[in-house]
Amino acid sequence: MSEAEDKREYSKERQENPNNKNENRIYLEAGGSVKSLDALTVELPEDIARLKAMGHLKLAKRVIEKRLEKDLPEALRERLLLEREIIARLPEQYPHSWQSAINMMKETFADFENEELDDLLVEGAFEWICVNGEIKLKDNFIDNLIKTRKDLSYRLLNEETIWDRRAQLNMLDDVMHKMKEKGSLRSKIHIKSTASLRPSARREGTKIQVQLPLPIEYAQVKKFAYLGCSPECGQVAPTSALQRTICFETEYQSGQTFEVEYELENEMKYWDWKEAAEKLDLSREEEESNEPNGEREEAKKYLGEQLPHIRFTPYLRALAQEIVGDETNPVRKAKKIYDYITTHVMYSYVRSYFTIEQQATFTATNLKGDCGLQALLFITLCRIVGVPARWQSGLYACPKNIGCHDWAQFYIESYGWLYADASFGGAAWRAGDLERWEFYFGNLDPYRIPTTCEYQSDFYFPKKYLRQDPYDNQMGEAEYEDQGLLVGTDFDTKHEKIEIDLI
Repeated sequence: MSEAEDKREYSKERQENPNNKNENRIYLEAGGSVKSLDALTVELPEDIARLKAMGHLKLAKRVIEKRLEKDLPEALRERLLLEREIIARLPEQYPHSWQSAINMMKETFADFENEELDDLLVEGAFEWICVNGEIKLKDNFIDNLIKTRKDLSYRLLNEETIWDRRAQLNMLDDVMHKMKEKGSLRSKIHIKSTASLRPSARREGTKIQVQLPLPIEYAQVKKFAYLGCSPECGQVAPTSALQRTICFETEYQSGQTFEVEYELENEMKYWDWKEAAEKLDLSREEEESNEPNGEREEAKKYLGEQLPHIRFTPYLRALAQEIVGDETNPVRKAKKIYDYITTHVMYSYVRSYFTIEQQATFTATNLKGDCGLQALLFITLCRIVGVPARWQSGLYACPKNIGCHDWAQFYIESYGWLYADASFGGAAWRAGDLERWEFYFGNLDPYRIPTTCEYQSDFYFPKKYLRQDPYDNQMGEAEYEDQGLLVGTDFDTKHEKIEIDLI
């Protein structure tokens, strides 16, 4: 089967599967339900917004609960229900006081002075919130500084971190050169994913549901093989699932872990954006006539808004116009957007996506964001200027490490769906590696495991309680019959690389 035929078959299967309807239906633990995450587009009442901004989160929660006793418009009620859950999740993500942050910096970096933390805050170098009048820093703020601040990375007291990062970048450069030389590159990836409950959340004999991500068998994924799970009650979602998982439903046994093992091959073909742009400049009509009609029509579905986050606000429309200008070539449009994000948006670890009300706007106004927020901004701006774009995410799994990662796809007639990784591209640009910077427009390394192909999509196996991340699926989800569970608080997941090699 050709790549184009494979894509059309996958799209057809998705459309025919009723479990893939994106209704965004969620249920809150504290009672009450909302029909859609679209309610996040509703502005908060001014008094609640002020209390939240000042960090009076407990008082804001009391105001919300009192307001919910009134006869409210449905959209406002749903917004308040969502906000109650958002402010409940915020404090645990920002545990470090100002003084404890200074102490941690002195333990990590040579010759660190107290005033430097003030300067870093002014520069927007880390995430923070105000809680009861006190500035609190995000749990991983030091990792963020090491990743994004070259001046600080060279002051690390533990120099092994520096050399590990350099080795990683050297590996990516080697892969890039091999792809260019050979035209394509394939990897074999063997992974085991595990979920385990923390002692405080263990309830022996209580019915539990645990879901772990699985690769979607499309695009770059070849020869997927499911190798088994433990316990053996795991049910595997079909390949048509937009956010694919294996679902365990059982009575929890003390010390029990939930595991799934699989392998796949990932094949990436090299695409030269300059050559493609020139061909489209020369003969747009000829290129369009060679395009399979079914695939082109499918791509058009990825030109519209998807509330609450892919939203064509006046600001984002103006920004898109400022970036693209009078350009009409779709390749150059997408490249201009990629260039803007990679050179203007600083990488930053952010709070959980559920607690960010309008993510593309957040990234475009704060000019910072992690891999997913940069991908979502790229998708939104591309759609505004008429270039179909969509989400892809899962794991970055290379011989040196494995971790969660998000990136984007965009569609160009006669070339199909291509890739854009703004976070990897931005890192290359900041490092002065312009070749690698350009490579991640249109291309990816072969060390990717896509588990999600649609942002903000429901699981095939439904959950009762609010997902920790109702938008994406990389770490997994868990819940008891009467309680939702949160990763990092109630349970932990890990992805273990058994084998990862180029073939």
